[in-house]
Amino acid sequence: MAVLLLSTYELGHQPLHLASPLGFLERAGVTVRAIDLAVEPLDEAAVLAADFVGIAVPMHTALRLGAEVGARVKALSPGAHLCYYGLYAPLNRDYLMAHGADSILGGEYEEGLLALVAGGSTPDVVLDRLRFAAPSRSTLPPLEKYARLETAEGPRLAGYVEASRGCLHHCRHCPIPPVYGGRFFVVPVETVLADVAAQVAAGARHVTLGDPDFLNGPKHALAVARAIHAAHPTLTFDVTIKVEHILKHRTLFAELGALGCAFVVSAVESLSDRVLAILDKGHTRADVDEALDILDAAGVPLRPTFVAFTPWATMEDYLALVDWIDARGMVDHVDPIQLAIRLLIPPGSLLLALPETQAALGALVPERLSYDWSHPDPRMDRLARDVFTAVEKGATFAEVRALAEAAAQRPPSVTPVEHGRVRGRPPRLSESWFC
Repeated sequence: MAVLLLSTYELGHQPLHLASPLGFLERAGVTVRAIDLAVEPLDEAAVLAADFVGIAVPMHTALRLGAEVGARVKALSPGAHLCYYGLYAPLNRDYLMAHGADSILGGEYEEGLLALVAGGSTPDVVLDRLRFAAPSRSTLPPLEKYARLETAEGPRLAGYVEASRGCLHHCRHCPIPPVYGGRFFVVPVETVLADVAAQVAAGARHVTLGDPDFLNGPKHALAVARAIHAAHPTLTFDVTIKVEHILKHRTLFAELGALGCAFVVSAVESLSDRVLAILDKGHTRADVDEALDILDAAGVPLRPTFVAFTPWATMEDYLALVDWIDARGMVDHVDPIQLAIRLLIPPGSLLLALPETQAALGALVPERLSYDWSHPDPRMDRLARDVFTAVEKGATFAEVRALAEAAAQRPPSVTPVEHGRVRGRPPRLSESWFC
């Protein structure tokens, strides 16, 4: 059987959701071609030759792009088996199956994908422990085509690995809990090391450890970080960690910094305690300040991410957010796009069960693969549109803040923007991370 795997978008990384299934399929002796449509054109001859086409949909943007690609695949080769695989596939099963999909796969999908390629069957969501194969990257586009780490010394080629998958937590806005149900799975240290080594050999001088939360399993996380540093002492890395885990495991960050941690991404999401409770984030605004102090003491920069616009965030909440970013000297740590993010509510979201959500919820918009919603304060919807438009055109933090102050009819800030402590510009990837 001729197999073709397609990826559309993985936040500027060389796609793990091609490399990982390639490793499994190649280990089983399957002949497979992979194309990353983020940096390569679709090869129509490869589509016509394929008996099985898998499209990776690990995130919402990838899903929307992938659905368009799937329609093109079916038009070119209606007899090919079309499978969507990745986190967003089971969340959008009904839409995908109604628009040409022959199968969908989520969770720990690699061996299920292998079963489908062999002509068998598999559940839509697989939550079995895998016999991991090392990701295969030799046939993928070179790292030069992907996001780089930007540092004061210049750019560095960057790779991407995962040391664990799934998550222990149930944050209501996150797409992971509806699929994984609070479970997480570790990737063996030797598998992670093999993937890191392959990317270092290809020129990587930094890797993103893209686990949903690096400290879901702190002993495993430390073992991975120590092993990477022992094998590649000059390699830097970044990780994603919940605020509550920063507080719980505060003693680990000095060592992580010494091992090469360049920064920590944390999905802070909001500074409103009410919004945080609705999202079930497990932290408060006071916890965010404490987490920042912990990382400051360890010399590890925090790169917080936000969902700035939700049905429950008030104009006062938005102003408090931009004021906090300024007062804590975080302007260079927060990409302006973080101030434009509007809550996404996909099918299957845990938020749908809440009366607070139902009060603002509109219809499911099929082409957007998410539910519409409106804010009870029309100023917030207007501000969301204005901020997004401005950020698309390259607006700075100061310009976003001015938009918010105008919307709230608050006098412009008396103190100059960026008056907080000077932290300096931290390392960052050339493509912003956001949900």
